[in-house]
Amino acid sequence: MTRTVFLILLLALSLPAADVFEQQRRLGRGLNLGNSLEAPKGASWGRPIAEEDFPRIKAAGFASVRLPVRWGDYAAVDAPYTIEPAFLARVEGLVKSALKADLQVVLNVHHFDALDLDPVGQRPRFAGIWKQLAARFASAPDALQFELSNEPHGKHTAEEWNQNLLVALREIRPLHPDRAVHVGSVQWNQIAKLKDLQLPKEDRHIIAHIHYYSPFHFTHKNASWVKGSKEWKDGDTWDGTPAEQAAIRKDFEIAQAWSKQESRPIFLGEFGASGSNPNFAARVRWTRFVRDTAETSGFTWAYWEYQAGFGVWDPQAKQWRQDLLDALVGK
Repeated sequence: MTRTVFLILLLALSLPAADVFEQQRRLGRGLNLGNSLEAPKGASWGRPIAEEDFPRIKAAGFASVRLPVRWGDYAAVDAPYTIEPAFLARVEGLVKSALKADLQVVLNVHHFDALDLDPVGQRPRFAGIWKQLAARFASAPDALQFELSNEPHGKHTAEEWNQNLLVALREIRPLHPDRAVHVGSVQWNQIAKLKDLQLPKEDRHIIAHIHYYSPFHFTHKNASWVKGSKEWKDGDTWDGTPAEQAAIRKDFEIAQAWSKQESRPIFLGEFGASGSNPNFAARVRWTRFVRDTAETSGFTWAYWEYQAGFGVWDPQAKQWRQDLLDALVGK
């Protein structure tokens, strides 16, 4: 090793870790790359993520991407719960492509249904998955951030989740003492459940992770995966009335107050209004207001999502849906 290279490495190792609020700030405005890596094994939920997507997303004005991954479908059911090498390599390649495009990355465990159905019985497997991910990405720059589990719900009570998040952190921290780790609350990362989240006080590199889809009858009108949504008699529009705006502000004020009390930054990891609601103008209005309110509240965010049912990119026309893009990254 030459003296120059040695000095560069020594300098890099001696630099202090970024403050967690700086780690959160770097995420800026982001996009979820949904309906791809979180599809069930063997299924296709649309156009796969490609290397070409990352420079396009960066050029459009986004600073980060969130990668939802259904690791549970690719991990063995018996210890040591080995993740299929080809799948792990595929995800790693996409992470590297995103980092190469100068994007921050949030890599998560998504749709781990077995964990939500049996949070105690699946605890060793959850730990085993994170042990492997921690080892695989040990040398990644701090532009990569981890998210423990997307939207704990079902039988995954706050009590069980508070134990499971510690199990995962114990696998991560030996190799990643200063990496930003996202932890959401139960019942689909609800803001109202932040109060039940018990985070280790000594770990100051945790970002609280919330999702927002309210009013639900508007954001999920006619959504095929939501039972009865086509029969809803309300939710056709969101006009941005004073009452509608106040409801969103009130929700975000709860999260903002929690953030101040706990001295933890917040990332709005998902928000969006489905294209199944044909009122595109209302979707744009709602998106812009949520974005503005989140930023005023001090939250960075990732819109759900890039190129599928909520998508801001039209993969058939190969162009951005400009009004929606402007609502997200315009002035």
